[in-house]
Amino acid sequence: MPSLVVRNLDESIINALKARAVAHHRSTEAEHRAILAEVLMKPQRKSFAEALLNIPAVGSDADFMRLNNDARAPDVFD
Repeated sequence: MPSLVVRNLDESIINALKARAVAHHRSTEAEHRAILAEVLMKPQRKSFAEALLNIPAVGSDADFMRLNNDARAPDVFD
């Protein structure tokens, strides 16, 4: 299995990695692998445009037309 060496890390990053490893009951190296896998292997999020394109085409435009009603809405907070 290939290895990865990360040099010149800030001391605070090392300390945070060690603390996270302790919290998850694993070695620092195992925690490093878990973080990399979590970030790099999760599915890509859809863009807003892709999400909109996945909305099914239901109903007609008339279902979503705004009614021009000049009647004043009741003041419910008075």
